[in-house]
Amino acid sequence: MSARTVPADFVRRAAEVAAGGGFDMAFPLDAAGVSASVLRDQSARITPDQLTRFTQAAWQLTDDELFGLSAAPVPRGTFKLVCLALIHTPDLGSALERMSDVIRALPGLPPLDLETGESTTRLVVRMPARSSTLPPATARAADRLLTDFVLMLMHRFAAWLIGRRVRLVAMELPYPAPDSALAKSYDAIFGVPVTFDAGVAALEFDNSLLRAPIVQTEETLLDYLRASPNLLFSERDYESTASAQVRKVFEAGVKGRTSTADDIAEMLSISVPHLRRLLRQEGTSLNQLREEVLRDAAISGLGRGEPVDELSARLGFSEPSAFRRAFKRWTGETPGAYR
Repeated sequence: MSARTVPADFVRRAAEVAAGGGFDMAFPLDAAGVSASVLRDQSARITPDQLTRFTQAAWQLTDDELFGLSAAPVPRGTFKLVCLALIHTPDLGSALERMSDVIRALPGLPPLDLETGESTTRLVVRMPARSSTLPPATARAADRLLTDFVLMLMHRFAAWLIGRRVRLVAMELPYPAPDSALAKSYDAIFGVPVTFDAGVAALEFDNSLLRAPIVQTEETLLDYLRASPNLLFSERDYESTASAQVRKVFEAGVKGRTSTADDIAEMLSISVPHLRRLLRQEGTSLNQLREEVLRDAAISGLGRGEPVDELSARLGFSEPSAFRRAFKRWTGETPGAYR
């Protein structure tokens, strides 16, 4: 299966914020294999492995688990201590309550509030005040990036703790929406249409999840931490939509471009018109999903050093020149320039 790519926007914004704080980000960018041209391209995408290598190198450079994004440094090992405080709780509700208590005792981490209603619970993240010496534009960029990172961490880690999908009812972010392509990536990351310009940053989910038992142990936690943050960036815990199922069909053999609408509808036990209608409701199409799978496989292949001619043939293109044209359409660059 091809590795799903992610927008390079996170790396671009993290590098800008860290540089504004006085850190030279050349080392993390080099470790991730992210070039200056990729950072300049608003539509560029990278693999989860590249994002992981960037994050790990940034940790090493800054000795800060939030690499300079928070109001105060977060020493290495802080996340492990928080996790150890949660792993022995009986259920997700208890774990989130304990997390809220523990985080309030740790400087630099944004406080979390649990707001439980009749049928749903909201996990609200509140950014702490920053030093007035930080330039306002840098402070806003850091808060936005930190909000993204913390909410993604909370969502994925909660799912890992209970070993099941945490389907969100709503996802809110307190800043303006980015361009449409990036906004769609947020929807894909969280598995629900994201509401921008909200009053607070919050995840909302059904109350029944609070009773879900914690299934992980200290032993599995150590395995999770050793792989951190790769699982955070690469795993999806909510892939039950029609578009996710179609994408899996395409990913199953990369040359999924040969699968017809009839083939896929039959695999999913629905009619072709119903399949197209479901995808349209999710803002996508068979062709768009097919192109995304090929794009991600191409970027991953180039990242591994696979020759263009071999990659072109593996992805089912009639000739390398057709692959090069497609890659330029997907990324705005030739395979050689992207590599």
